[in-house]
Amino acid sequence: MYGKDRNPGAFMSYAHADDDDGRISAFRDRLSAQTRKLIREEFPIFQDCEDIKWGEDWEAQIDDSLARVTFFIPIITPSFFRSKYCRDELSRFLEREEKLGLNLILPVYYIETPLMRDESRRSSDELAQKIASRQYADCRDLFIEDLDSPTIRRLILKMSTQIRDVLEGLSTEAYDPPATALNGPKTDQLPTNLGRTAPRDIIVDPMHRGDYITITEAIEAANPGDKILVRPGLYQEGLVIDKPLEIVGEGERSEIKVRATGKPALVFKTTNGRVANLTLRHTSGKGLSSCINISQGRLTLEDCDISSQDLFCVSIQHGADPRIRRNKIHGGLLGVSVEMDGQGIIEDNDIFGNAECGVQIIARGNSTLKMNRIYNGKGMGVGVALDGQGIIEDNDIFGIENCGISIGSGGNVTVRSNRINGNGYEAIWIVDDGSGVFEDNDLRNNKRGAWNISKASKSIVKRARNLE
Repeated sequence: MYGKDRNPGAFMSYAHADDDDGRISAFRDRLSAQTRKLIREEFPIFQDCEDIKWGEDWEAQIDDSLARVTFFIPIITPSFFRSKYCRDELSRFLEREEKLGLNLILPVYYIETPLMRDESRRSSDELAQKIASRQYADCRDLFIEDLDSPTIRRLILKMSTQIRDVLEGLSTEAYDPPATALNGPKTDQLPTNLGRTAPRDIIVDPMHRGDYITITEAIEAANPGDKILVRPGLYQEGLVIDKPLEIVGEGERSEIKVRATGKPALVFKTTNGRVANLTLRHTSGKGLSSCINISQGRLTLEDCDISSQDLFCVSIQHGADPRIRRNKIHGGLLGVSVEMDGQGIIEDNDIFGNAECGVQIIARGNSTLKMNRIYNGKGMGVGVALDGQGIIEDNDIFGIENCGISIGSGGNVTVRSNRINGNGYEAIWIVDDGSGVFEDNDLRNNKRGAWNISKASKSIVKRARNLE
Protein backbone atom coordinates (compact mmCIF):
# COMPACT_ATOMS: atom_id res chain seq x y z
CA MET A 1 0.00 0.00 0.00
CA TYR A 2 2.73 2.45 0.89
CA GLY A 3 6.12 3.11 -0.56
CA LYS A 4 9.25 1.78 1.04
CA ASP A 5 10.14 3.51 4.33
CA ARG A 6 6.93 5.57 4.27
CA ASN A 7 4.96 5.42 7.50
CA PRO A 8 1.42 6.84 7.58
CA GLY A 9 0.81 9.59 10.10
CA ALA A 10 -0.46 13.12 10.56
CA PHE A 11 0.51 16.60 11.78
CA MET A 12 -1.91 18.37 14.13
CA SER A 13 -1.98 22.17 13.93
CA TYR A 14 -3.68 24.21 16.65
CA ALA A 15 -3.42 27.37 18.74
CA HIS A 16 -1.73 26.35 21.99
CA ALA A 17 -4.08 28.47 24.12
CA ASP A 18 -6.94 26.22 23.04
CA ASP A 19 -5.33 23.19 24.73
CA ASP A 20 -4.96 24.67 28.21
CA ASP A 21 -7.02 21.80 29.66
CA GLY A 22 -5.25 19.08 27.64
CA ARG A 23 -8.40 17.97 25.79
CA ILE A 24 -6.90 18.42 22.33
CA SER A 25 -3.87 16.33 23.32
CA ALA A 26 -6.14 13.63 24.74
CA PHE A 27 -8.22 13.69 21.55
CA ARG A 28 -5.00 13.31 19.55
CA ASP A 29 -4.05 10.21 21.55
CA ARG A 30 -7.47 8.60 21.10
CA LEU A 31 -7.55 9.26 17.35
CA SER A 32 -4.03 7.86 16.91
CA ALA A 33 -4.91 4.71 18.87
CA GLN A 34 -8.22 4.13 17.07
CA THR A 35 -6.62 4.59 13.64
CA ARG A 36 -3.85 2.16 14.59
CA LYS A 37 -6.50 -0.49 15.31
CA LEU A 38 -8.14 -0.02 11.91
CA ILE A 39 -5.02 0.08 9.73
CA ARG A 40 -3.06 -2.45 11.83
CA GLU A 41 0.10 -0.34 11.95
CA GLU A 42 1.35 2.67 13.86
CA PHE A 43 -0.28 6.02 13.08
CA PRO A 44 1.62 8.78 14.93
CA ILE A 45 0.06 12.23 15.06
CA PHE A 46 2.79 14.84 15.50
CA GLN A 47 1.93 17.66 17.86
CA ASP A 48 4.47 20.43 18.22
CA CYS A 49 4.00 20.87 21.98
CA GLU A 50 5.63 17.45 22.41
CA ASP A 51 7.45 16.73 19.19
CA ILE A 52 9.55 19.90 18.87
CA LYS A 53 12.14 20.35 21.54
CA TRP A 54 12.51 23.74 23.21
CA GLY A 55 15.09 25.88 21.41
CA GLU A 56 15.00 24.02 18.12
CA ASP A 57 14.08 25.73 14.88
CA TRP A 58 10.36 24.94 14.91
CA GLU A 59 9.80 26.05 11.30
CA ALA A 60 12.40 23.61 9.99
CA GLN A 61 10.91 20.87 12.16
CA ILE A 62 7.42 21.50 10.83
CA ASP A 63 8.64 21.59 7.24
CA ASP A 64 10.32 18.24 7.83
CA SER A 65 7.17 16.82 9.43
CA LEU A 66 4.97 18.05 6.61
CA ALA A 67 7.32 16.42 4.15
CA ARG A 68 6.93 12.97 5.69
CA VAL A 69 3.43 12.75 7.12
CA THR A 70 0.34 11.91 5.12
CA PHE A 71 -2.46 13.91 6.74
CA PHE A 72 -2.84 17.42 8.14
CA ILE A 73 -5.34 17.96 10.99
CA PRO A 74 -6.09 21.63 11.73
CA ILE A 75 -8.05 22.25 14.96
CA ILE A 76 -10.47 24.98 13.96
CA THR A 77 -11.13 27.69 16.55
CA PRO A 78 -11.20 31.52 16.43
CA SER A 79 -7.59 31.45 17.66
CA PHE A 80 -6.50 29.19 14.79
CA PHE A 81 -7.27 31.82 12.17
CA ARG A 82 -5.63 34.55 14.27
CA SER A 83 -2.42 32.53 14.62
CA LYS A 84 0.28 33.33 12.06
CA TYR A 85 1.90 29.98 12.74
CA CYS A 86 -1.30 28.00 12.15
CA ARG A 87 -2.02 29.89 8.95
CA ASP A 88 1.53 29.32 7.69
CA GLU A 89 1.29 25.58 8.44
CA LEU A 90 -2.01 25.34 6.59
CA SER A 91 -0.69 27.29 3.60
CA ARG A 92 2.39 25.10 3.32
CA PHE A 93 0.35 21.91 3.46
CA LEU A 94 -2.16 23.19 0.87
CA GLU A 95 0.77 23.69 -1.51
CA ARG A 96 2.05 20.21 -0.80
CA GLU A 97 -1.42 18.72 -1.22
CA GLU A 98 -1.76 20.39 -4.63
CA LYS A 99 1.56 18.95 -5.78
CA LEU A 100 0.56 15.46 -4.69
CA GLY A 101 -2.88 15.76 -6.25
CA LEU A 102 -4.56 14.35 -3.12
CA ASN A 103 -7.10 15.63 -0.60
CA LEU A 104 -5.46 14.94 2.76
CA ILE A 105 -6.50 17.82 5.03
CA LEU A 106 -8.90 16.69 7.77
CA PRO A 107 -10.27 19.74 9.63
CA VAL A 108 -11.60 19.32 13.17
CA TYR A 109 -14.15 21.98 14.15
CA TYR A 110 -13.53 22.41 17.88
CA ILE A 111 -14.84 25.83 18.98
CA GLU A 112 -17.58 27.90 17.30
CA THR A 113 -15.81 30.19 14.82
CA PRO A 114 -17.39 33.24 13.12
CA LEU A 115 -15.35 32.72 9.94
CA MET A 116 -16.87 29.26 9.52
CA ARG A 117 -20.51 30.32 9.82
CA ASP A 118 -20.48 33.86 8.35
CA GLU A 119 -20.09 33.73 4.57
CA SER A 120 -19.63 37.48 4.20
CA ARG A 121 -16.69 37.49 6.64
CA ARG A 122 -15.28 34.30 5.16
CA SER A 123 -15.22 35.76 1.63
CA SER A 124 -12.27 37.97 2.60
CA ASP A 125 -10.18 35.11 4.01
CA GLU A 126 -8.93 32.61 1.42
CA LEU A 127 -7.77 30.04 3.98
CA ALA A 128 -11.10 30.11 5.81
CA GLN A 129 -12.89 29.58 2.49
CA LYS A 130 -10.77 26.55 1.71
CA ILE A 131 -11.37 25.02 5.15
CA ALA A 132 -15.12 25.69 5.03
CA SER A 133 -15.38 23.97 1.64
CA ARG A 134 -14.03 20.72 3.11
CA GLN A 135 -15.89 18.03 4.96
CA TYR A 136 -14.92 18.50 8.60
CA ALA A 137 -15.32 16.57 11.83
CA ASP A 138 -17.69 18.54 14.03
CA CYS A 139 -16.07 18.19 17.48
CA ARG A 140 -17.80 21.13 19.15
CA ASP A 141 -19.43 18.65 21.54
CA LEU A 142 -15.95 17.73 22.78
CA PHE A 143 -15.88 21.08 24.54
CA ILE A 144 -18.68 19.91 26.86
CA GLU A 145 -18.66 16.09 26.62
CA ASP A 146 -16.30 13.50 28.01
CA LEU A 147 -13.97 11.71 25.62
CA ASP A 148 -15.63 8.43 26.59
CA SER A 149 -19.12 9.62 25.64
CA PRO A 150 -20.80 7.68 22.80
CA THR A 151 -20.96 10.86 20.69
CA ILE A 152 -17.21 11.48 20.83
CA ARG A 153 -16.33 7.80 20.47
CA ARG A 154 -18.41 7.57 17.30
CA LEU A 155 -16.85 10.75 15.96
CA ILE A 156 -13.31 9.44 16.53
CA LEU A 157 -14.28 6.16 14.86
CA LYS A 158 -15.63 8.05 11.84
CA MET A 159 -12.43 10.07 11.52
CA SER A 160 -10.20 7.02 11.80
CA THR A 161 -12.39 5.20 9.26
CA GLN A 162 -11.98 8.11 6.85
CA ILE A 163 -8.20 7.95 7.28
CA ARG A 164 -8.24 4.19 6.70
CA ASP A 165 -10.34 4.61 3.54
CA VAL A 166 -7.90 7.15 2.09
CA LEU A 167 -4.93 4.92 2.89
CA GLU A 168 -6.64 1.92 1.30
CA GLY A 169 -7.04 3.96 -1.88
CA LEU A 170 -3.42 5.07 -2.07
CA SER A 171 -1.07 3.12 -4.24
CA THR A 172 2.67 3.79 -4.16
CA GLU A 173 2.57 5.32 -7.61
CA ALA A 174 -0.42 7.53 -6.79
CA TYR A 175 1.22 8.89 -3.66
CA ASP A 176 4.74 9.53 -4.89
CA PRO A 177 5.06 12.98 -6.48
CA PRO A 178 6.97 13.21 -9.74
CA ALA A 179 10.69 13.53 -9.06
CA THR A 180 10.86 16.88 -10.85
CA ALA A 181 7.92 18.33 -8.90
CA LEU A 182 9.39 18.38 -5.41
CA ASN A 183 12.98 17.24 -5.47
CA GLY A 184 14.42 18.09 -8.87
CA PRO A 185 15.34 15.52 -11.54
CA LYS A 186 16.71 12.15 -10.41
CA THR A 187 18.60 10.61 -13.28
CA ASP A 188 19.82 7.70 -11.18
CA GLN A 189 16.32 6.26 -10.72
CA LEU A 190 14.41 4.36 -13.39
CA PRO A 191 10.63 4.83 -13.68
CA THR A 192 8.60 1.98 -12.18
CA ASN A 193 5.62 2.19 -14.55
CA LEU A 194 7.27 1.36 -17.90
CA GLY A 195 4.79 -0.24 -20.27
CA ARG A 196 1.71 1.07 -18.41
CA THR A 197 -0.78 3.71 -19.46
CA ALA A 198 -1.25 6.53 -16.98
CA PRO A 199 -4.75 6.60 -15.46
CA ARG A 200 -7.16 9.00 -17.14
CA ASP A 201 -10.20 11.01 -16.14
CA ILE A 202 -13.06 10.28 -18.55
CA ILE A 203 -16.02 12.67 -18.64
CA VAL A 204 -19.57 11.46 -19.27
CA ASP A 205 -22.05 14.21 -20.13
CA PRO A 206 -25.45 13.60 -21.78
CA MET A 207 -25.27 17.13 -23.25
CA HIS A 208 -22.28 16.11 -25.43
CA ARG A 209 -19.83 18.25 -23.45
CA GLY A 210 -17.62 15.38 -22.35
CA ASP A 211 -15.92 12.34 -23.82
CA TYR A 212 -19.03 10.13 -23.93
CA ILE A 213 -22.79 10.52 -23.50
CA THR A 214 -23.42 7.16 -21.76
CA ILE A 215 -21.61 5.54 -18.84
CA THR A 216 -21.56 2.18 -20.63
CA GLU A 217 -19.57 3.68 -23.52
CA ALA A 218 -17.10 5.14 -21.06
CA ILE A 219 -16.66 1.79 -19.26
CA GLU A 220 -16.01 0.01 -22.55
CA ALA A 221 -13.41 2.60 -23.59
CA ALA A 222 -11.68 2.86 -20.18
CA ASN A 223 -8.44 1.21 -19.20
CA PRO A 224 -8.05 -0.43 -15.77
CA GLY A 225 -7.43 2.28 -13.18
CA ASP A 226 -9.22 5.07 -15.05
CA LYS A 227 -11.74 7.35 -13.31
CA ILE A 228 -15.09 8.01 -14.96
CA LEU A 229 -16.67 11.32 -13.90
CA VAL A 230 -20.43 11.40 -14.47
CA ARG A 231 -22.15 14.74 -14.87
CA PRO A 232 -25.83 15.38 -14.00
CA GLY A 233 -28.41 13.68 -16.17
CA LEU A 234 -30.70 10.65 -16.47
CA TYR A 235 -28.82 7.57 -17.67
CA GLN A 236 -31.25 4.81 -18.63
CA GLU A 237 -28.83 1.90 -18.72
CA GLY A 238 -27.56 -1.00 -16.67
CA LEU A 239 -23.85 -0.74 -15.84
CA VAL A 240 -21.48 -3.72 -15.86
CA ILE A 241 -18.07 -3.06 -14.29
CA ASP A 242 -15.70 -5.80 -15.41
CA LYS A 243 -12.37 -4.01 -14.92
CA PRO A 244 -10.92 -2.00 -12.01
CA LEU A 245 -12.39 1.50 -12.34
CA GLU A 246 -13.71 4.45 -10.38
CA ILE A 247 -17.13 5.85 -11.32
CA VAL A 248 -17.91 9.07 -9.47
CA GLY A 249 -20.82 11.47 -9.84
CA GLU A 250 -19.72 15.06 -10.42
CA GLY A 251 -22.35 17.37 -8.94
CA GLU A 252 -25.50 16.92 -6.84
CA ARG A 253 -26.18 13.24 -6.27
CA SER A 254 -29.94 13.65 -6.76
CA GLU A 255 -29.31 15.00 -10.27
CA ILE A 256 -27.11 12.07 -11.39
CA LYS A 257 -29.51 9.14 -11.94
CA VAL A 258 -28.80 5.70 -13.33
CA ARG A 259 -32.08 3.88 -13.95
CA ALA A 260 -32.52 0.32 -15.18
CA THR A 261 -35.73 -1.69 -15.73
CA GLY A 262 -35.83 -5.46 -15.31
CA LYS A 263 -32.06 -5.71 -14.82
CA PRO A 264 -29.53 -4.43 -12.27
CA ALA A 265 -28.54 -0.80 -12.42
CA LEU A 266 -25.01 -1.97 -11.53
CA VAL A 267 -23.23 -5.32 -11.77
CA PHE A 268 -19.73 -5.50 -10.28
CA LYS A 269 -17.57 -8.45 -11.34
CA THR A 270 -13.91 -7.53 -11.10
CA THR A 271 -11.18 -7.35 -8.47
CA ASN A 272 -11.41 -3.76 -7.19
CA GLY A 273 -13.31 -0.59 -7.88
CA ARG A 274 -15.17 2.39 -6.49
CA VAL A 275 -18.61 3.84 -7.19
CA ALA A 276 -19.62 7.07 -5.45
CA ASN A 277 -22.17 9.90 -5.47
CA LEU A 278 -24.76 8.37 -7.82
CA THR A 279 -28.51 7.82 -7.57
CA LEU A 280 -29.15 4.21 -8.64
CA ARG A 281 -32.71 3.13 -9.38
CA HIS A 282 -34.01 -0.32 -10.26
CA THR A 283 -37.57 -0.12 -11.55
CA SER A 284 -40.10 -2.92 -11.60
CA GLY A 285 -39.29 -6.03 -13.58
CA LYS A 286 -40.01 -9.71 -12.88
CA GLY A 287 -39.04 -9.68 -9.22
CA LEU A 288 -35.81 -11.58 -9.82
CA SER A 289 -33.05 -8.96 -9.93
CA SER A 290 -31.39 -6.40 -7.68
CA CYS A 291 -30.44 -2.77 -8.09
CA ILE A 292 -26.77 -3.58 -7.38
CA ASN A 293 -25.24 -7.03 -7.75
CA ILE A 294 -21.73 -7.55 -6.33
CA SER A 295 -20.47 -11.00 -7.24
CA GLN A 296 -16.70 -10.63 -7.05
CA GLY A 297 -13.83 -8.65 -5.54
CA ARG A 298 -13.90 -5.52 -3.42
CA LEU A 299 -16.16 -2.70 -4.52
CA THR A 300 -16.16 0.48 -2.46
CA LEU A 301 -19.73 1.77 -2.74
CA GLU A 302 -20.20 5.08 -0.99
CA ASP A 303 -22.42 8.16 -0.78
CA CYS A 304 -25.02 6.75 -3.19
CA ASP A 305 -28.84 6.68 -3.10
CA ILE A 306 -29.98 3.14 -3.93
CA SER A 307 -33.50 1.76 -4.34
CA SER A 308 -35.23 -1.19 -5.98
CA GLN A 309 -38.80 -2.03 -6.93
CA ASP A 310 -37.87 -5.69 -7.39
CA LEU A 311 -35.89 -7.96 -5.09
CA PHE A 312 -32.85 -6.49 -3.30
CA CYS A 313 -31.32 -3.04 -3.28
CA VAL A 314 -27.81 -4.52 -2.85
CA SER A 315 -26.89 -8.18 -3.28
CA ILE A 316 -23.46 -9.53 -2.17
CA GLN A 317 -22.54 -13.06 -3.24
CA HIS A 318 -19.82 -15.59 -4.09
CA GLY A 319 -17.07 -14.37 -1.76
CA ALA A 320 -17.32 -10.70 -2.76
CA ASP A 321 -15.95 -8.46 0.00
CA PRO A 322 -17.23 -4.89 -0.58
CA ARG A 323 -17.10 -1.75 1.54
CA ILE A 324 -20.56 -0.16 1.62
CA ARG A 325 -20.49 3.23 3.34
CA ARG A 326 -22.67 6.31 3.82
CA ASN A 327 -25.40 5.28 1.37
CA LYS A 328 -29.18 5.57 1.45
CA ILE A 329 -30.59 2.08 0.81
CA HIS A 330 -34.36 1.90 0.63
CA GLY A 331 -37.55 0.76 -1.04
CA GLY A 332 -36.64 -2.86 -1.83
CA LEU A 333 -37.99 -6.19 -0.71
CA LEU A 334 -34.68 -6.35 1.17
CA GLY A 335 -32.17 -3.57 1.64
CA VAL A 336 -28.92 -5.60 1.62
CA SER A 337 -28.62 -9.35 1.11
CA VAL A 338 -25.35 -11.13 1.98
CA GLU A 339 -25.45 -14.76 0.87
CA MET A 340 -23.54 -17.64 -0.74
CA ASP A 341 -20.23 -16.84 1.01
CA GLY A 342 -20.61 -13.09 0.53
CA GLN A 343 -18.70 -10.90 2.98
CA GLY A 344 -18.11 -7.19 3.35
CA ILE A 345 -18.34 -4.25 5.74
CA ILE A 346 -21.65 -2.35 5.77
CA GLU A 347 -21.00 0.89 7.60
CA ASP A 348 -22.71 4.23 8.38
CA ASN A 349 -25.63 3.76 5.98
CA ASP A 350 -29.30 4.72 6.21
CA ILE A 351 -31.24 1.52 5.45
CA PHE A 352 -34.97 2.17 5.59
CA GLY A 353 -38.40 1.46 4.18
CA ASN A 354 -37.63 -2.07 2.96
CA ALA A 355 -40.51 -4.56 2.88
CA GLU A 356 -39.12 -7.75 4.45
CA CYS A 357 -35.72 -7.02 5.94
CA GLY A 358 -33.21 -4.20 6.17
CA VAL A 359 -30.19 -6.54 6.03
CA GLN A 360 -30.18 -10.32 5.70
CA ILE A 361 -27.14 -12.58 6.14
CA ILE A 362 -27.79 -16.15 5.00
CA ALA A 363 -26.23 -19.16 3.24
CA ARG A 364 -22.73 -18.82 4.73
CA GLY A 365 -22.68 -15.06 4.37
CA ASN A 366 -20.38 -13.36 6.87
CA SER A 367 -20.54 -9.59 7.13
CA THR A 368 -19.88 -6.76 9.59
CA LEU A 369 -22.60 -4.17 10.20
CA LYS A 370 -21.62 -1.09 12.16
CA MET A 371 -22.85 2.45 12.75
CA ASN A 372 -25.86 2.00 10.46
CA ARG A 373 -29.36 3.35 10.96
CA ILE A 374 -31.89 0.65 10.07
CA TYR A 375 -35.46 1.83 10.42
CA ASN A 376 -39.09 2.02 9.25
CA GLY A 377 -39.13 -1.45 7.70
CA LYS A 378 -42.22 -3.64 7.44
CA GLY A 379 -40.45 -6.89 8.32
CA MET A 380 -37.26 -7.33 10.36
CA GLY A 381 -34.36 -4.96 10.87
CA VAL A 382 -31.63 -7.61 10.49
CA GLY A 383 -32.14 -11.30 9.76
CA VAL A 384 -29.45 -13.98 10.10
CA ALA A 385 -30.01 -17.68 9.26
CA LEU A 386 -28.78 -20.71 7.31
CA ASP A 387 -25.20 -20.60 8.60
CA GLY A 388 -25.01 -16.84 8.31
CA GLN A 389 -22.44 -15.20 10.59
CA GLY A 390 -21.16 -11.75 11.35
CA ILE A 391 -20.76 -8.84 13.72
CA ILE A 392 -23.57 -6.35 14.36
CA GLU A 393 -22.11 -3.41 16.27
CA ASP A 394 -23.08 0.16 17.21
CA ASN A 395 -26.18 0.33 14.99
CA ASP A 396 -29.50 2.08 15.59
CA ILE A 397 -32.43 -0.24 14.76
CA PHE A 398 -35.83 1.34 15.31
CA GLY A 399 -39.35 1.73 13.97
CA ILE A 400 -39.39 -1.80 12.52
CA GLU A 401 -42.86 -3.39 12.35
CA ASN A 402 -41.51 -6.84 13.30
CA CYS A 403 -38.43 -7.58 15.44
CA GLY A 404 -35.16 -5.64 15.48
CA ILE A 405 -32.85 -8.65 14.93
CA SER A 406 -33.87 -12.23 14.09
CA ILE A 407 -31.41 -15.13 14.42
CA GLY A 408 -32.72 -18.24 12.67
CA SER A 409 -31.53 -21.80 12.16
CA GLY A 410 -27.74 -22.00 11.88
CA GLY A 411 -27.26 -18.27 12.40
CA ASN A 412 -24.47 -17.23 14.76
CA VAL A 413 -23.58 -13.58 15.32
CA THR A 414 -21.99 -11.17 17.76
CA VAL A 415 -24.39 -8.33 18.61
CA ARG A 416 -22.65 -5.55 20.52
CA SER A 417 -23.38 -1.96 21.62
CA ASN A 418 -26.51 -1.49 19.48
CA ARG A 419 -29.59 0.56 20.24
CA ILE A 420 -32.64 -1.54 19.32
CA ASN A 421 -35.67 0.44 20.39
CA GLY A 422 -39.26 1.17 19.47
CA ASN A 423 -39.91 -1.89 17.30
CA GLY A 424 -43.21 -3.73 16.86
CA TYR A 425 -42.10 -7.13 18.20
CA GLU A 426 -39.10 -8.05 20.37
CA ALA A 427 -35.72 -6.40 20.10
CA ILE A 428 -34.08 -9.82 19.46
CA TRP A 429 -35.88 -12.97 18.33
CA ILE A 430 -33.90 -16.25 18.25
CA VAL A 431 -35.55 -19.30 16.69
CA ASP A 432 -34.58 -22.96 16.32
CA ASP A 433 -30.84 -23.34 17.00
CA GLY A 434 -29.85 -19.75 16.28
CA SER A 435 -27.09 -18.54 18.58
CA GLY A 436 -24.90 -15.61 19.39
CA VAL A 437 -23.16 -13.34 21.84
CA PHE A 438 -25.08 -10.21 22.95
CA GLU A 439 -23.23 -7.50 24.88
CA ASP A 440 -23.95 -3.94 25.97
CA ASN A 441 -27.07 -3.44 23.83
CA ASP A 442 -29.94 -1.08 24.65
CA LEU A 443 -33.05 -3.24 24.14
CA ARG A 444 -35.67 -1.04 25.77
CA ASN A 445 -39.11 0.13 24.64
CA ASN A 446 -39.98 -2.62 22.17
CA LYS A 447 -43.66 -3.62 22.15
CA ARG A 448 -43.06 -7.29 23.02
CA GLY A 449 -40.02 -6.78 25.21
CA ALA A 450 -36.31 -7.42 24.77
CA TRP A 451 -36.11 -11.17 23.98
CA ASN A 452 -37.89 -14.11 22.39
CA ILE A 453 -35.56 -17.14 22.58
CA SER A 454 -36.52 -20.68 21.58
CA LYS A 455 -35.71 -23.53 23.93
CA ALA A 456 -33.21 -24.97 21.46
CA SER A 457 -31.15 -21.78 21.68
CA LYS A 458 -30.97 -21.17 25.40
CA SER A 459 -27.81 -23.18 25.98
CA ILE A 460 -25.80 -21.41 23.29
CA VAL A 461 -26.90 -17.79 23.68
CA LYS A 462 -24.62 -15.61 25.81
CA ARG A 463 -25.93 -12.33 27.21
CA ALA A 464 -24.06 -9.65 29.17
CA ARG A 465 -24.68 -6.07 30.32
CA ASN A 466 -27.72 -5.40 28.10
CA LEU A 467 -30.23 -2.69 29.02
CA GLU A 468 -33.67 -4.28 29.05
